[in-house]
Amino acid sequence: MNELISAMMTNENLNIILDNLQIGIIVHTPDRTITFFNKESERITGYLREEVLGRDCHKAFKAPFCGDKCSFCDSAPQFNGTPKTYPLNLVTKKGYTRHVDMAVSPIMGEDNVFRGVIASFRDMTELFNLSLKAESMSSFAGIIGNDKTMQTIFKQIQDVALYSYPVHIHGDTGTGKERVACAIHDISSFGNGAFVPVNCGAIPEGIVESELFGHVKGAFSGAVKERKGRFELAHKGTLFLDEVAELPLQIQVKLLRFLEEGTFEKVGGEKRVSVETRIISATNKDLKKEVKAGRFREDLFYRLHVIPIFLPPLSKRKDDIPLLANHFLEEAKENSPDTTSPVLAKETIAVMLDYQWPGNVRELKNVIQFALVRCRGDKILPSHLPDEIVSARKNIIPDTLPTPEKPVSARGKLEPESVEEALARAGGNKSKAARLLGVGRATLYRFLARNREMQAYADRF
Repeated sequence: MNELISAMMTNENLNIILDNLQIGIIVHTPDRTITFFNKESERITGYLREEVLGRDCHKAFKAPFCGDKCSFCDSAPQFNGTPKTYPLNLVTKKGYTRHVDMAVSPIMGEDNVFRGVIASFRDMTELFNLSLKAESMSSFAGIIGNDKTMQTIFKQIQDVALYSYPVHIHGDTGTGKERVACAIHDISSFGNGAFVPVNCGAIPEGIVESELFGHVKGAFSGAVKERKGRFELAHKGTLFLDEVAELPLQIQVKLLRFLEEGTFEKVGGEKRVSVETRIISATNKDLKKEVKAGRFREDLFYRLHVIPIFLPPLSKRKDDIPLLANHFLEEAKENSPDTTSPVLAKETIAVMLDYQWPGNVRELKNVIQFALVRCRGDKILPSHLPDEIVSARKNIIPDTLPTPEKPVSARGKLEPESVEEALARAGGNKSKAARLLGVGRATLYRFLARNREMQAYADRF
């Protein structure tokens, strides 16, 4: 009896401890029956424990708690000693969207038999929103950027991930359209399935239908067996149609039918195939102009263009160049056989800020890799950059950007006092400070690079 009372007291104390944690805790059996639901879980989800205890976790909430990312639907998965972790968007009882970081682990008995699941999750919604409001988030779901436009894109990715509506990403070559598509996939309910990218412009026109929808045996010469297309491979996942404007018109018809009905026929087949996949499309062309030119179907445009996301060229988000350059440098160092760890010199950053980057983020990554190979010291200097970047700078006319605000320095002449005042008025935003000073952004960066004391002042913001 004393042992039983002692065990009960231990369980009671454990429940009190778990109830006072600032993370949500859910425990369920192998058949998904919820056996524990702490107070933080109540706060995050809006559900009371009496509403969910003893119920299947797929039925207790408005939708399966982990969506398609559920790791324990059929059997205990194989673990490598660490919990499964992933970001997740969930819908509360009142219909609000919460962004959480989830970690799930199996509960194994002494006999090594799977006994259930313990899931812990932390509400990241407020932190995410505050970071966006303060424009202090420098990365999200693998995307690097601190520019205001990128903060907006981060919010868009979070918002659209919860839904299965088609997303269309428009941006110049090299702006990171596939990276954005991956981010949407990773934090959506389709994230447990495959991410299947297709470059529509790289597939020969004669086989594009077979590549996308598959074919049956004997459908054409060489079809010696049945083959799955990209749509089937993306079942329960995401199909990313890059350069979608390059699709032939007859394939556009078949794609439209799939978007309307969710089914298609393989080449040479008569049976309707049904798959559940999210469609994300992208192009560097203006689809509206393609529609007017008769090269893209208007009805398909409206089917794909449900949620548009625009990625700006790197020349429009130059504040992100130092951040991206250092990120790519650290990435390149990891794959370099050289043991040295060079850094980017301030004058090198200034040169890169002057360049227009027609190849966008992809070109910047290639330039950093090139410079790392060229560098033999502890600093990457302008001379280590490709010749076209250095020579382009020689032809640049100094910036004297007009500003509607009263400049804090006369005729764009920079002095420590005026720069300090501009940075203070701009809240540390160097682009705004440059406008207040009546100079170009690159000019201000060069001034800060030459003046260590002012650079230290700017770094305080």
